[in-house]
Amino acid sequence: MTAAQQAPARGGELLVSVRTDPRSFNRHAARDSTTNLVSHLTQANLVRINQTTQAVEPDLAEGWQTADAGRRVRMTLKRDLVFSDGQPFTADDVVFAFQAVYDERSSSALADSLKAAGKKLEVAALDRYTVMITFPVPFAPGVRILANLPILPRHRLVAALEAGTFVTAWGLDTPPKELVGLGPFVLREYAPGQRLVFERNVRYFGRAADGTALPYLDRIVLDIIPDQSAELLRLESGQLDMMASEVSPDGYAPLKRAAEEGRVKLLDLGVSHNADGLWFNLKPGAFAGDPRADWLQRDELRRAISMAVDRQVFADTVFLGAGVPVYGPETPANARWYWAGIPQTAHDPAGAKQLLASIGLRDRDGDGRLEDARNQPARFALLTQKGRPNFERAAAVVRDELEKIGITVDVVALEGSTVIDRFLKAKYDAVYFNADKTDLDPGTNPDFWFSSGSAHPWNVEQQTPATDWERRIDELMTLQIASTDESDRRRLYDEVQRIFAEHVPIVYFVAPRIYVAHSARVTNLVPTESRPQLLWRPDTIAVTH
Repeated sequence: MTAAQQAPARGGELLVSVRTDPRSFNRHAARDSTTNLVSHLTQANLVRINQTTQAVEPDLAEGWQTADAGRRVRMTLKRDLVFSDGQPFTADDVVFAFQAVYDERSSSALADSLKAAGKKLEVAALDRYTVMITFPVPFAPGVRILANLPILPRHRLVAALEAGTFVTAWGLDTPPKELVGLGPFVLREYAPGQRLVFERNVRYFGRAADGTALPYLDRIVLDIIPDQSAELLRLESGQLDMMASEVSPDGYAPLKRAAEEGRVKLLDLGVSHNADGLWFNLKPGAFAGDPRADWLQRDELRRAISMAVDRQVFADTVFLGAGVPVYGPETPANARWYWAGIPQTAHDPAGAKQLLASIGLRDRDGDGRLEDARNQPARFALLTQKGRPNFERAAAVVRDELEKIGITVDVVALEGSTVIDRFLKAKYDAVYFNADKTDLDPGTNPDFWFSSGSAHPWNVEQQTPATDWERRIDELMTLQIASTDESDRRRLYDEVQRIFAEHVPIVYFVAPRIYVAHSARVTNLVPTESRPQLLWRPDTIAVTH
């Protein structure tokens, strides 16, 4: 192999599409995918997860030693690193990062994911380049949890934290030059609804295998393109280098032709670890005064929907056959944690109608539509994101399948940020969307699993568990994260999945195969199934000139 083949080209611009504007430049304020990507490009963490091996690797940390059965971690930081504005990075920034995430006035979107059994970690600076992190309880995932925390600059944000305005700092009206980080890129321009432009951080600490500076690219441009068909056309025609998310099934055929012609590279990454799903607003009292309150939040309704929707029809229509049926929160792709014994709901429209009759929904006038005990129609609105063919087709399949058993579904397609805002504020009937977990290890997803979690989508941030089954999941997950026995952890998580399958807070139908594509000029990629599939190591990506 020649030297030219071994060394990626330096410089150049990568053109990437995203579907929505970021909701903030501060990852603590929002959990949408674009905000997360902005943070991923501009910030760094103590450790990172290698998405191909799932191993924990150093990032800002040089290394660490554990004591007290893993409850105490002495972490040594890399020396002589500086933020993008030239100010030094020290242990004080790490301590500040934890102070910020745990600040109750801020209500950080990351707080739950940085706790063990709902309790804060203790962090102290031992010297300029050493921190001691103490877990409040035994915690099986260990330092893996630290991959969730971007280390932001204390010198820029401490005043906001002290004033109680940290979570509103670095909003979308913040001039890009004021945004500072340790990541491979810095934001230079934001045109709402159009694009975000990132330039190489010349002070980035990352180094290639040959010791030379990273990143290879000079610039990354994120074009905001809400319509997925428009994204595909631009990628196929060479106006984009890649999309920040996967290729929709209807985009596979034209991109396959482009791949055969050498214009793009199309990759099959296997079955997704996450499936999109349907959930109802289960916040107590959300439908007070609404005659549908008697049935809209019932387990029987969600189980009936699971029975009524033909998963093969769903796979064929939504994913053009490229998917596998799923019945719970894990897919077979997560071999370590998937429970093979999860009950597989059979397609049974007649059984679904019997189940609905048990909660008072019957065809009382013979018109083929179900009514409740007050003779009101069984009807609800289903929100989803417009411009996402998979979501729109999925919502249409649910609508059509439920129509067959007498339930009327009004599909409402909205901008992605509006959908997120509606379900976070509990202003909806039901939603079809993605409730992705951040990591494959369930112990690092307390924000999803615990009833108090900020990503517990059917009823976020409960003060106390609203149901007995959520309380039981809280108990099981507390035990699960504390156990150091792998088989015990697996047994406990199997029980969590059993309870989930019984009460179906999210109805899952099909996990798709994940296809991604990029222009032929992009090199040095390490694709992975987890989002962002092509951008999880943006510092190592290169383009030919």
